[in-house]
Amino acid sequence: LYYTGKSHKIGEVHDGAATMDWMEQEQERGITITSAATTTFWKGRDGKMRRFNIIDTPGHVDFTIEVERSLRVLDGAIALLDANAGVEPQTETVWRQAEKYHVPRMIFCNKMDKTGADFYRSVEMIKTRLGAIAVVMQLPIGAETEFKGVIDLIEMNALIWRDESLGAQWDVVEIPEDMKAKADEYREKLIETVVEIDEEAMEDYLNGIMPDNEKIRALVRRGTIDVKFHPMFCGTAFKNKGVQPLLDAVVDYLPSPLDIPAIKGIDFKTEAEIERHADDSEPLSMLAFKIMNDPFVGSLTFARIYSGKLEKGTSVINTVKDKRERVGRMLQMHSNSREDIEEAFAGDIVALAGLKETTTGDTLCDPLKPVILERME
Repeated sequence: LYYTGKSHKIGEVHDGAATMDWMEQEQERGITITSAATTTFWKGRDGKMRRFNIIDTPGHVDFTIEVERSLRVLDGAIALLDANAGVEPQTETVWRQAEKYHVPRMIFCNKMDKTGADFYRSVEMIKTRLGAIAVVMQLPIGAETEFKGVIDLIEMNALIWRDESLGAQWDVVEIPEDMKAKADEYREKLIETVVEIDEEAMEDYLNGIMPDNEKIRALVRRGTIDVKFHPMFCGTAFKNKGVQPLLDAVVDYLPSPLDIPAIKGIDFKTEAEIERHADDSEPLSMLAFKIMNDPFVGSLTFARIYSGKLEKGTSVINTVKDKRERVGRMLQMHSNSREDIEEAFAGDIVALAGLKETTTGDTLCDPLKPVILERME
């Protein structure tokens, strides 16, 4: 959030100032309890501005149901690992939930500056504990207090962060001499894994023709969206090293709402199966995935819009309860601050005030084109 311009100062979890952890209890305990939703913007490598709708989910084992609800409405996820602990029991739980909903995900090996940080052990644990294929996209340069930066295995260069700039600036340099062999080895593994999903690329590779960098990126994107494998990155959020390349990777490899198959639902009247595509011109359909009490606004219903567009003041039908609801205020949330908006579109996550009957898992839609989306557990 600090990098995308949504936060003006960096909050450290251990001093109770982490931006997304906004309930008093969370700030005292230094963990995320509820899923905070926020909207932010990031300019990708191509210079185009992208909008991210982010849900920061709890990592603590007591709050598993919150994670499950969030995964249901997400298009993509980043699994955070602690470089010292690797795959923890809670990682396995969340991973299984993400598998259930077929959520494409990347992996970020965080806390590379921590004592005992071991990137390669974490890579191994993804295979042995999660049974998943991690496609290593970066190698760390140094570890613990010596963690300086990363090697980009696509561009085959090194990014070294400047300590005095709070991690905001870095230099692109040649790969250190003592890491060249390892970088070559891991780039080879990366290419070997990604060409397997494309017959033509595989044939070229077997004939000694290597894919160019853009082709590699395209294959990584395809394999990630199809949940064949998971691109893996590393860094330290605390020291802000590795965060910017991770944001670029979200743009490059995780799906936009347009990459996701149409959501299936049941026709409210005939019970026939119908599809709704992520398109603003389709009839409105959205899923309520969280209800929260806000000290200033009252009850807020968080909803993911799957199709169509929603305007403030619109009447919608809750097809699960067969009740009409009117959208009073519509808010875009930034963890603990809010901004009133007039309209929202397919792919957006919004907070709605003024709904009386809606509970978690209900479908809200156009009264003239009613649908029931798959009910949440």
